[in-house]
Formats: sequence, structure tokens, C-alpha cells
Amino acid sequence: MSKSKVPSTPVLVMLYLVFVLNGLILVTAKVHIVYLGERQHDDPKLITDAHHDMLATVVGSKELASELMVYSYKHGFSGFAAKLTEAQAQQLAELPGVIRVVPNSLHRLQTTRSWDYLGLSSHSSSNVLHNSNMGNGVIIGVLDTGIWPESKAFSDEGLEPIPSRWKGLCQSGDQFNASTHCNRKIIGARWFVNGFLAEYGKPLNTSGDQEFFSPRDANGHGTHTSSTAAGSFVHNVSYKGLGFGNVRGGAPRARLAIYKVCWNVLGGQCASADILKAFDEAIHDRVDVLSLSIGSAIPLFSDVDERDGIATGSFHAVARGITVVCGAANEGPSAQTVQNTAPWILTVAASTMDRAFPSTITLGNNRTLVGQAVFTGKESGFTGLVYPEAAGLDPNSAGVCQALSLNATKVAGKVVICFTSVTSRVAIRSAASIVQEAGGVGLIVVKNPTDAFSPCTENFPCVEVDYEVGTQILFYIRSTKSPLVKLSPSRTFVGKPLLAKVAFFSSRGPNSIAPAILKPDITAPGVNILAATSPLHRLADNGYVLFSGTSMATPHVSGIVALVKALHPDWSPAAIKSALITTARRNGPSGFPIFAEGSPQKLANPFDFGGGIVNPNEAADPGLIYDMNTADYIYYLCAMEYNNTDISRLTGQPTMCPDPKPSMLDINLPSITIPSLRNSVTITRTVTNVGNSKSVYRAVIEHLFGTMISVQPNVLVFNATNQKISFRVTISTSHELIAGYYFGSLTWTDGVHYVRSPLSVRTDVLLSYYMTDHY
Repeated sequence: MSKSKVPSTPVLVMLYLVFVLNGLILVTAKVHIVYLGERQHDDPKLITDAHHDMLATVVGSKELASELMVYSYKHGFSGFAAKLTEAQAQQLAELPGVIRVVPNSLHRLQTTRSWDYLGLSSHSSSNVLHNSNMGNGVIIGVLDTGIWPESKAFSDEGLEPIPSRWKGLCQSGDQFNASTHCNRKIIGARWFVNGFLAEYGKPLNTSGDQEFFSPRDANGHGTHTSSTAAGSFVHNVSYKGLGFGNVRGGAPRARLAIYKVCWNVLGGQCASADILKAFDEAIHDRVDVLSLSIGSAIPLFSDVDERDGIATGSFHAVARGITVVCGAANEGPSAQTVQNTAPWILTVAASTMDRAFPSTITLGNNRTLVGQAVFTGKESGFTGLVYPEAAGLDPNSAGVCQALSLNATKVAGKVVICFTSVTSRVAIRSAASIVQEAGGVGLIVVKNPTDAFSPCTENFPCVEVDYEVGTQILFYIRSTKSPLVKLSPSRTFVGKPLLAKVAFFSSRGPNSIAPAILKPDITAPGVNILAATSPLHRLADNGYVLFSGTSMATPHVSGIVALVKALHPDWSPAAIKSALITTARRNGPSGFPIFAEGSPQKLANPFDFGGGIVNPNEAADPGLIYDMNTADYIYYLCAMEYNNTDISRLTGQPTMCPDPKPSMLDINLPSITIPSLRNSVTITRTVTNVGNSKSVYRAVIEHLFGTMISVQPNVLVFNATNQKISFRVTISTSHELIAGYYFGSLTWTDGVHYVRSPLSVRTDVLLSYYMTDHY
């Protein structure tokens, strides 16, 4: 998901004509997903034939069924997408073997210094990057907007032959030749558009944005995420001189399988029918990791609702050993906005890193202030400085960025300052456009401080400052007859004084579907990430761009997962997820605590960053893991009180949930989240030793305020015959507290490894003081 928020797209209905004996009838139809659960055969042709036969029983003939069929899902699970009227959808829903029929839905996209920041310098010979041979042989599947294959980031120089287990293909299309554009780096490239076209209802390029009916990326988002995950080394890269250095992906020797499911309409739109088809093919193709920088919107669909597409498809992928990494979304900093919340998904939040692009603001009184910008034009010297003030009772109304009211005579040749409380980039772009049209030569935007920004337009200075600095500039303007200002080009600053922060836009927990399941899981750099893009992108500089979003954090984690997978090919997705969460940093590399951007800024907690900032070198050797398999996910589905039939069809095995329902708190997660604690609760966890077979771990508790925590046993002794041990954690309130969440941790350590589980507890007991007459 790129950081810029995309407006909701109205569902456009596609019409088709059906000829019948008594004349021509206009029938309203739209794509529906018919979900049949686990495959009943291993032969894909038999499955597809059965889908056509089922559809034919409703529409009247196999010929018409073939015309109306959009996709047949036949590898990871069974089902199909077809153009149906509401009446036909209802008929299909009533057929034996059909779990449910749901309408197609749309999803949205969620953007190199970052690898050094995470401890994966290519110059070190002892980190996980080199120990894993840079992810050699691991296949990362990317569901996104496609790829720009000519980018040097996708060179296959020095790569070994394509892994023999690969079963996928490259698909030619508009300006994409499979024989020349695929190589030993891009080993697969396919595109899925039928589900989206059926919803969009008109030709693809009518939106005004260029697009290709092929894996070629017109948007640039998919190229950026793919190169971040597994791009090859490219030397001497910068964005207009900023961030100069070498760029590469997290796993430079991993291979890429591209599944284009998002289309360059209204910023990037993706249909659930296309997403499910891509999952289905990726499972068949034998990918190891799937990276999705895609989300939907709040409120979320349930875990068993195919309109989500991602939850259903990822369940089948994880069941087959494929780790699925998704973005947390860009709806922060509000609580309960995190998306992709299923426990089998690895959900990624976005953070800053130790790099900034400061731009100096020099006032006419020689006072120097600092803002942030991506401004690489020439310094123009001192020029006039204007704050637009309106007549009447509200003089500040004309200076609101998203509603600027300018007098061109007063603005021409000058820099304008405006104030905004809106976090969206749209307000800033709008203000910049208005200032330019009025003849202004620069813009200072005063807003809540965040580290995510992008250039306004080509070489137009657009500098962001916080309210404190902005107010100082305004006071200068109001105290000076002819205020002047000089805006200097941005510089690149790297180093320890810059503190790590969870990005303002990064979506936060608690989980709105299942509050006892901690989301997000982990955090990675996602602010001002320099990577390859489509040269068609309006901000591209020689094929590279700075993007921000959980979209950019997600492929960082996907690349790290590939490194861990290369070292531990037999580890399950849950084992890899556990390793990342329990070894993550709660402090930045500088040693200072991690903050969360917002109003106000605060110390980050697990609902902001999950386990913390990903720490790949420690994740490669976690000591202990909290493992899970399909049985654990069924336990979760039962605890959610989903229908037995739905669960059985989803998993492909008969399931009868126990009565009473199991406790959500006992799911073997590497985190502990208790959404309602009144008195006392005991939970169970099981750890598996993946380190020295003979080792002893002791429990270390970081207590939550006002609670008592005990662990039994508090010492775990592993030996050659006992590598898996269960323990119980009892948490109780020690005195009355104000209702709310409190945070701590449980860490198991053998003196070498520190296996930390974030602990989040919400108390429901009100402080007795407020229950009396003392207020």
C-alpha cells in the first residue's frame, strides 16, 4: 500500500446480453466468487471441468458457462469466479458443495540505507546476508502492479540456473516479451485482470493513466516492492543527488515471481477474484515467500469471507509452507486500523530509519531554521515571504493549505507559507499547485511533524516544518514590513542522532477482528525508501524514486524471510514469524527507545510496532520458536466461532469445533494479548528449541503496571530427547486500575538468546476513586 490514500471506487456493474427464445433481455451481472474449499482432486483439468459443469447447471449450457467463467481456481483450493446475475448467484449458493458465493471486491495498494540500518551490510562477512548466500535459490512471489524488467535492479548477472522445482511461467503481453524480459532473476511473470475489468466496466486506459495488458508495470509500485525484496546490486544510485549509494534488495540472489493483480486506475486497484487466482497459481508454481503490499478498508471482512481474498488465499499458501507477508495499511495513527489481521499472515508496520533530508530555511533577519524536503533545485537567494491572511473575523482562513486563497499580485515571485492539520499528501500537492499557478516560487508547509514526504513537482521547493517552527516564521512575517526567506536544497544526513519512529501513517492495533491476536506483528523501514520504479512514474529519476508506506516496509520483511528460509528451509511460516517477532528490537540501533509518530508523539508499544523493528541477524538464530500448523489455525477459527462447515471446507478436513469454544488466549502465538482482564487468567504456550540441543532457559518478566505475573515452570531444560516444552503464564490484577492497556514482556534466555514475547493486557477494573464522590 503506498502511503497516498486512494479514494474508494464505486462498484461499476458490467452488463451483458443474453439471447432467449422470446427476444433480447438485458440482464445485470457482476463477477462473483464461488468458493468450494479444498480441492477434491489432484488433476487440475478435472477440477476445471467440474467448475464448468456446475456453472452450466445454472446458466443453461457449457458454451455460456465458458463465456461467463472468469477464473477457475484449481491448485491451492477449489472454486471459480464468474459473471452472474443475483438470481444465478443465489442458485449456485444452494448447490451441494458450495460453501458460499460472494461478490467480487476491490483492494488498494499500500513504498539504501535501510539494509545497513538493519545490520545487513554487504561488506560484513558474518551477518545473515552472507551466511544465507544472499537468499540464493529462494523464490519470492510478489502480488502487485507488475515489474519494469529493464531496470538494472533485475539483472541476473552471477545468478545460478533457475531452481529445478520452479513450475511457473512467463506470460507475454503488451510490451512484454517472455523470452527476453524474463531471466534468472525474474523467473516468472503473469497478469490477472479479468476480475478487475468486470468491475471497472470500461476499457482500462480510459482513466487517463497508462497501463499495459501484460506483467509490465506502468504504476511503479510493483517494481519498487520487487526491487526492495530481491533486487540485484546497483551502484551509484541517488534520487536527484539525495541518498547516494548502492541499492539492492534484502535477498539479492533470491528469484522473483511476479503476479500482476493491481492496475493503474485511481492510484492502483486490485480485485479479490484476481488476487485469489494469483494465490492459486503461486501455490502451484512453488514459491517460498509471498509479498503483498495490498489492503482493503475498515471495516474488515471476516477470515472466512472470500471478498477479502488475501485471508483465504494466504491460508492455503501457509498450509503449504509458504510464508505470506502483508502490509498493515496506511490508516494510522488511529487505533484499530490495522489490516491483514489473520494469525497465519506476517503483518508489517512501517518505521523511519537513521536518514533524513534536511532543508535550511534562512529568514531575512539571518535566523536559520530547519525543515525537511526532497528539494534538489538551485538555491535562488533571498525572496519575498508571504502568509495569506483574510479580512474579517478569521484572518487565518486564507492560509489553510488545502484551501489556499491567494492574490497573484502579492504572491508572484515569492515563497508562501501555509498551515494544515491534514496529514494527506493531497493537501500539500494542492497548495503547491495553487502557489505555482499564482506565480509563487516556493512553499513552506506547516503541519504535524512526520518523516514521510515527497517532492511536490519538478524542482519546486516544498519544505515541511512543524507547528513550532512554522509559528516562529509567522511571527517573523507579522513583525517585519518586507519579510524575506531563502530556501536551500536538501542534504542527506545519516547517523545516530536520528531516532527510530513508527511512521505517522502506519496502521495501529488492536486487531479489530480478534483483539487477542496481536497486530501488527513486526516493523521495518518504510519511510523515504529509495528503490527502482517504472520510468513512467511522474516522480521517477533515472528509474528510481523515494516512496513511503507500509508497502515499502513489507518487502523489507519479505527479503529477510527469504534469507531465513535459505538458512532454515525446513522451518514453517509460523517458525519464521516467531523468530522475527521474538528477536525484534524495542530500541533503535542507536540504543534509544522507539517512538510512534502521532498527536502527540509517544513511546511506541506493541500495537504500534508488534514485536519491534525487525532484527534479521538475531532472527536467524532465535534459540526458541513458537511453532504452529494448520491444527492451530483451526483452533483459532473455532475460537472465532465460525461455522463448522465453513471451517471444514476451508481446511479440507472435517472439523467439529468443541463446545464450549476453545480459548483464543491459548493459541500458540509468540505474543500474549489479553483484551479483557478482570481478575486472573492463565494461558498456555509451547516452545521448540532450535538452538543447542542441551540448553537451559530462564524466564524474565517485565511486569505490567498493577499486575502480578507468574510462569510455571520458570526454568526450561532441553536435552537430546526433549526439544519441546509447554509452560503456563498466570496474570492477575494486584489492585484496582483505570481501564486500559498496559504493556510488558516475557523473555526466555539462556544467556545467549533472548526470546522476547510482547505482553499487552487490558484491564476492565475502574479505579475506585472514580466510583466515589471525589471528583
